[in-house]
Amino acid sequence: MKSPGKTSALKDLSDPTRLMLAYLCIATEKAASLETKVEVLDRFRLSDSEIATVCGVGPQSVRNARYFLRKHGAKTKKTK
Repeated sequence: MKSPGKTSALKDLSDPTRLMLAYLCIATEKAASLETKVEVLDRFRLSDSEIATVCGVGPQSVRNARYFLRKHGAKTKKTK
C-alpha cells in the first residue's frame, strides 16, 4: 500500500483552502513579477483561473506569463 504523497494531500484540501495557501506563499513577494508568482504557484498545480484569482489578474495574463517562462526559462536560481 502506497503512502499518500504531497499531490494527493493537496487534492484533498478544499478549493478555498488551496487558494488561501497559495496566496500566503506569494503574499510576502509583493514586488515580485507575475512570472515569478506563476512559477511559484505552478508547484500547487493550480489552474490558470485559480492563479489569476490569487494574483488579481486575468487568466490570459497567467497564460502569457507561462509562455514567457517557457520561452526564456525559469527565473529562480537552482541550487546544487
